[in-house]
Amino acid sequence: MNRTLKPGDIVRHFKRETVDPNTTQYLYEIKGVAIHSETREEMMVYQGLYDDFLLYVRPLKMFLSEVDKEKYPAIKQKYRFEKTTLTKQEEENIQRQKKALGLSR
Repeated sequence: MNRTLKPGDIVRHFKRETVDPNTTQYLYEIKGVAIHSETREEMMVYQGLYDDFLLYVRPLKMFLSEVDKEKYPAIKQKYRFEKTTLTKQEEENIQRQKKALGLSR
């Protein structure tokens, strides 16, 4: 599996398997990779596609890691975050939420 992600890619967190698929919870847009100014560690920058569309940062190594199957034995997804394609319903939900928050273009 290609684990290369680029700005604009949409990913789902493995916990998306545990929520209503009609929501956009646990869906994110990749913004890019940043470098920690002191440690030089690579960090993934990504934006939630739900609630208030916050930006998040997580160490790249952790972002690309596999799901801990001992802690989450019922999860089918292999990696913590995996690239996905939004359904039409998800796209509509995101646009509706953005409009309600005054974030739509």
